[in-house]
Amino acid sequence: MKNTPAFREAKKKVLRRLQQFVPVVEKVHGGNHPEFHQVRAIFDRISEKITAAAASRPELEEEFAKLREITAHYTIPEDVCETYEAVYQMLAELDQAYHA
Repeated sequence: MKNTPAFREAKKKVLRRLQQFVPVVEKVHGGNHPEFHQVRAIFDRISEKITAAAASRPELEEEFAKLREITAHYTIPEDVCETYEAVYQMLAELDQAYHA
């Protein structure tokens, strides 16, 4: 199965930034938001699958379902920084594009 245009564009737009931001957010907020450790692990799997799939569409249903569960559908906690917020927004964008 080929990547959809929406997913290709979302990958191009957010994947590199997510790879930069996710480890930083985990380091800064992981103590107060231990669920973010799970978010990081799932994002790492997503990133690996996207890289391995190259031009094909990776199978990410399970990963996105788990992210939606852990994050309460990407609900941003009140006590976090803008980078944490940006990570959730980019993950939601990638999820939405994957299902478009």
